[in-house]
Amino acid sequence: MLREFPPPPRAAEFSETIKKKVQEAKETGGTRETVRVDWNEQQAHVEVIDLPLSGLYLNPGTHRIRAQRSHNAESDAALDEDPWTSASQDYLSFLLQASPTDPNLRDPDFDKLKESLEQFGQNDPGLVTHQGVLVNGNTRAVALRQLRAQTMRVGVLPESFTWADINAVELSLQLRMDHRRDYTYVNRLLAMEEQASLGRTPEQIAKEFRIQVKTYHQERWILSTIKELIDRSKSGGGVALRLVDWEGAQERLKELHRLYVKLEGVDRDQAEVLKEWRLAAILLDFSKTDVRHIDEDFLKEDYLSQVLPVPFKAEGSDAGAENTVSIPGLGMTVPGASSAVSEARALNDQLLRAAATVRTAGAGLADSDKAKEQGVLDDAKKAFDEAIEVAGRSARLRKRKQLAPARLAEASASIDQCVMDLVQARTSRSLDEEVFDEAVLKLRSSLRKLAQQAGRGLPEPGDGVAWLLRAVSSEDPR
Repeated sequence: MLREFPPPPRAAEFSETIKKKVQEAKETGGTRETVRVDWNEQQAHVEVIDLPLSGLYLNPGTHRIRAQRSHNAESDAALDEDPWTSASQDYLSFLLQASPTDPNLRDPDFDKLKESLEQFGQNDPGLVTHQGVLVNGNTRAVALRQLRAQTMRVGVLPESFTWADINAVELSLQLRMDHRRDYTYVNRLLAMEEQASLGRTPEQIAKEFRIQVKTYHQERWILSTIKELIDRSKSGGGVALRLVDWEGAQERLKELHRLYVKLEGVDRDQAEVLKEWRLAAILLDFSKTDVRHIDEDFLKEDYLSQVLPVPFKAEGSDAGAENTVSIPGLGMTVPGASSAVSEARALNDQLLRAAATVRTAGAGLADSDKAKEQGVLDDAKKAFDEAIEVAGRSARLRKRKQLAPARLAEASASIDQCVMDLVQARTSRSLDEEVFDEAVLKLRSSLRKLAQQAGRGLPEPGDGVAWLLRAVSSEDPR
């Protein structure tokens, strides 16, 4: 949801400084620098001036680090309470330098930006509100401060701009095709959700983000699923997974959505079970190719149950005991999730809570508790690894069994196409009959080899193989 932030300290004083500098720029002779601003299908050219870095505030509403804010719950809460304190601004500065997928690590792209600024200076101006809040150029401001720069070139947005206008400007800048650094995946999802909360239609949002409408609906489903998993990961200790924990899972989540949509209309329970198992595999950090083995055959052959440790099965069986749901106030019950779905959800819930405990820092958790939950994750990963390995071997075996028929089907399609090409060549009198005759002889040789192999070990061949054997044997061997 879009949030309106209060003005920063000394906002009125800073606004007067900006007005004076803008007026001085207009009155000075020579060419003035301006920058174009796009928002909500509108345009404006605003004045560019130099402002002291010490008076600028980092934008607490920037989409660039929206997901990463959840890295530290205490700092995030303090940022919500007052975004203008030195502690809150330091937390924003820390996140802008950190790796999007793991804020504990420094982002190499930030160091590259800092090196570029040191060598070549600031090429493009940022954007700032009349109250001194940076709308564009937050990361550059952090880098310039580390380089001990005193000022920063910024375009000044109109004084009438609201926070809705500010967010629209930032979004427009980010979605330009030539923008240097994209939002991370989860931050893009949050930006779409924010646009939807403002009443924009899926068609409008898809156009803004340069995606198809069906992709927009896919992204909203993925964000909804992530938020549901975060809620399910909450435990009595108050810890939970964070949005940033799902950065880097973009392709695996998209493939999950495609599988879920394909199966949901055929068998809802099957779709739900595979959804839970794939989400668990993503949480356990299996690769995209490994996760793909969790499919309909994986469920049909029950590979996971064969290797799952007893504690996981015990918890899952308790969860699946109740298969009806009571509707409060109506005195009615309706069928609940099947036992298979309940067991899969219970297993995933256990892993979600364990991952939340292990990944949460500074929550006052004992090392023994973290070690216990890490053991849960290790046992689950070992079981999934074994199940996926068996499923992979079975898939490769099925592929080998189907390879010969598939090759023959391709050859048949090529011969059908050859018939059409032959007719066209004869009509235009462009057929090279000698070359064509040589190709037919090669086909005869290939069919003989195929017949030799197809007839081996078959006491009663099918109609197709029987025809092939008769056709080859009836030929004159000369």
